[in-house]
Amino acid sequence: MNVVSLGAVAYLNARPLVYGLDAHPEFSLRFDVPSRCAALLHEGAIDVGLIPSIEYLRGARMRIVPDLAIASRGLVASVAIFTKKSIRDVRSIALDTSSRTSVALVSVLCARAFNITPAFIAEPPDVGAMLARADAALVIGDIALFQQPMPGVEKIDLGAEWFALTGLPFVYAFWAGRPGALQQQHVRALQDARDKGAARPDEIAAGCYPEASSQRIVAAAYLRDNIKYSLGEDERAGLELFYRYAAEAGAVAAARQVEFY
Repeated sequence: MNVVSLGAVAYLNARPLVYGLDAHPEFSLRFDVPSRCAALLHEGAIDVGLIPSIEYLRGARMRIVPDLAIASRGLVASVAIFTKKSIRDVRSIALDTSSRTSVALVSVLCARAFNITPAFIAEPPDVGAMLARADAALVIGDIALFQQPMPGVEKIDLGAEWFALTGLPFVYAFWAGRPGALQQQHVRALQDARDKGAARPDEIAAGCYPEASSQRIVAAAYLRDNIKYSLGEDERAGLELFYRYAAEAGAVAAARQVEFY
């Protein structure tokens, strides 16, 4: 049996997509931050990766696993700019570069929604330290989800901003790999894992936060209400529009038609 090596991200929002895969005989599974997961896929160190969607436009041509994504239709809660100023007065943004998709989304929104051209500064994901160096801070994942309110600091949800701009869902990540890396039984197994995981938000939240009831409640609601795990026609339209806007903003060299297994 050929075992398919999977690279996933350790964030809460990815857990439903990897539900049970650690015990699946046809897969080996490892966890990294999104940017590292993408790098491993580009290097050929893994067969398939749960990659930031922008990474599909970089490196060799890949295929996307159909009907699976980490997406939102409006408020996402875990991808946000925290700002000390009105967004239209922001002149510098500190960026958590763990996910290059979110960085590209910031570039698109700055150009098309906020009408600003700020300086970007790469920083570790600590909102307080980032705001000490810049007017605003982009953070993602669990840090953004659980960040406590700070006096004089506004949280701008980028999923909501994208939806207000386009009326379409935003696709943050999906499974992708080189052509031929997956057979149809692998695709079905990944879809089955999603079906089982998406139906268990409370179980997953309890597993991630067994000793923190307040975080557990927030996490379960987030998995149930904010994150969507399908890649349907609307998600594909949102993805292709994001690729076009990202190319126009200079975040990538060019857009590319999406292809599936």
